[in-house]
Amino acid sequence: MKSHELEAQLTKNLGFDPTADQQTAIHHIARFQSSNKPNPVYILKGYAGTGKTSILGSLVRTLNNTYTKTVLLAPTGRAAKVLSAYTSKTAHTIHRYIYFIVTGKNGLPVVRLGKNKLKETVFIVDEASMISDSSTNNEGGFGGHSLLDDLVEYIFSSQGNKLILVGDTAQLPPVGLNLSPALDLNFLKTAYNVTAHSFEMKDVMRQSLDSGILFSATSLRLKLTSNSSDLPLLELDGFKDDVKVIESAYDFEEVLQINFSDKDQNSSVLVCRTNKRANIFNQQIRKAILLRDEELEAGDKLMIVKNNYFWLDETSKAGFIANGEMIEILKLINIEDIYGFRFAEADVRLIDYPDEEVLRVKLLLDTINTDGPGLNIEERNRLFETILEDYADHGSRGQRVAQVMINPYFNALHVKFAYAMTCHKTQGGQWPTVIIDQGWLTDEMINTEFLRWLYTAFTRATQKLYLINFREDLFSGKD
Repeated sequence: MKSHELEAQLTKNLGFDPTADQQTAIHHIARFQSSNKPNPVYILKGYAGTGKTSILGSLVRTLNNTYTKTVLLAPTGRAAKVLSAYTSKTAHTIHRYIYFIVTGKNGLPVVRLGKNKLKETVFIVDEASMISDSSTNNEGGFGGHSLLDDLVEYIFSSQGNKLILVGDTAQLPPVGLNLSPALDLNFLKTAYNVTAHSFEMKDVMRQSLDSGILFSATSLRLKLTSNSSDLPLLELDGFKDDVKVIESAYDFEEVLQINFSDKDQNSSVLVCRTNKRANIFNQQIRKAILLRDEELEAGDKLMIVKNNYFWLDETSKAGFIANGEMIEILKLINIEDIYGFRFAEADVRLIDYPDEEVLRVKLLLDTINTDGPGLNIEERNRLFETILEDYADHGSRGQRVAQVMINPYFNALHVKFAYAMTCHKTQGGQWPTVIIDQGWLTDEMINTEFLRWLYTAFTRATQKLYLINFREDLFSGKD
């Protein structure tokens, strides 16, 4: 199909008159799709409310109508779920799509980059701002490669494939980085020798500005892009229905009761700036709202904080249990102290994979209340060496290490409660209701990094946003 014909179809399938930025993006994508340049990459950047999700929906429908193969990918299970919802097509996590797990000669799981059998296929990757080019990142690739390295290698290992990266440059970059490499045109050209083009959508759709959430997010983004952190940061007048500042302890408890007691707990999240604050709120929600006095109980919702390849069969749909995955405790079997750590055995379900069978797993409880994202290096080494002592009579050190690697306690799931979490952990997901805790904030801390954090937190909410512990001078138009 010629470029102008594809552009007409994309515009028609949008279902409404596009903004100027949307029309430009459609024009670029049509030309990109019609070109035959080697290793083609298109970067579609767009801020909240600019309508890039509508563009993606139109693109997927149009390509399907023209019998063009498409594959939808996202960095996390929750992001893949969101992508599936607005394209009406199954999306996969990058990890599960490009990697596969085999059992090595020593019985240990080995992660390999898969062979891409698809040709002449358009790979569309949403939430690309989250993709790291660091091989040391916990969400990174394997064998010394980064996730971005492996993604590009996988896609272009087959003939005629194209890659479209979609994301928001105002959101938080991957942990430890200042920029999102997957949205950086010059970086991609230099690092991977691809033919790359990009466009950034900035014009917010008129109907989006009727939302207090998107109006506020746009205000934050404009300050961010103009490199201004002057107060006030937010204008709240007229948007009391969907953005509300909570000022009293009574009102805060009422908000928690409404959002975490009787309703579906997967529709609400409390966003914090540190794991320490998240731990405090998680315990408050469990004890005061859910009335759970025990350390762990059936019904508790947990988040995986470290990739795990032990508990799922390699042929399962999920493949492995990924960092950021949500699980629910269905039945608590026991809790025990062993190897100097605390473990639970429980039946759990993967919240984002309802078709997966119930799993009986070991859970490492020590990670729940750590102020960091999980066990530190010293603690991980201590667990390893303590379990290793159990196999003193198993021949060489190599043989003993092999036994540790298949020990269920060593492979216990590293978890935290998932009612409150850090902003990085919420990225890629959306919730009807989001509660944001400002946390400790001095004048010196009101900078670009804080604005980016706040913008990312605001854009997790789709219907209702509550702000707690916020400084009054951050707002104008506040009664």
